[in-house]
Amino acid sequence: ARASIRKKGREKTIIRLAEQSLKLRESADGYFLIAFAKKDLKDYQGAINAYGQSIEIDSNHPYSYTNRGNIRYLLKDYKGAIKDHDKALYLAPRLAIAYVNRGNPKDDSGDHQGAIDDYNKALEIDPSSALAYYNRGLTKSNLSDYQGAIDDYNRAVEIDPKHVNAYVNRGSAKDKIGDYHGAIVDHTKALEI
Repeated sequence: ARASIRKKGREKTIIRLAEQSLKLRESADGYFLIAFAKKDLKDYQGAINAYGQSIEIDSNHPYSYTNRGNIRYLLKDYKGAIKDHDKALYLAPRLAIAYVNRGNPKDDSGDHQGAIDDYNKALEIDPSSALAYYNRGLTKSNLSDYQGAIDDYNRAVEIDPKHVNAYVNRGSAKDKIGDYHGAIVDHTKALEI
């Protein structure tokens, strides 16, 4: 609990200092910093507003768009999220994380193949993205392609051996195909991390 209180205090300090800096000189980076801190404080609307202000100052900042898209995704505004990620990718077509981020609202809105295409593109750009493998595994699992999901979770844990969620979901996929021992091993590993 103390760590959470310290983090909230740190984020509030970041916001206060960035706001003071913005009084001296407006900058996209200042609003970006405020947005990032507000997101950590779960002030999602405040973060969206701050990213919007960052974009007003510098409309060519792809991370402002993709981060705002992530918040819209959290708020289940899938169309708005996809639109923001589209803009980020227009500005930076090789920004692998934006493809991963855009895949999430596509998957949750039912465009599973579009999500897989985005995760594939992210992996084409950055083959070491454990997150892209993991998210693609989730989508494959949602489509009942459990072996494909297991293969993606395998790659995710090869890249990031401490990826707890990859172990949990790989265990669940193994359970679905009848590999109960493998499921127990993966769930146990997740608990050990």
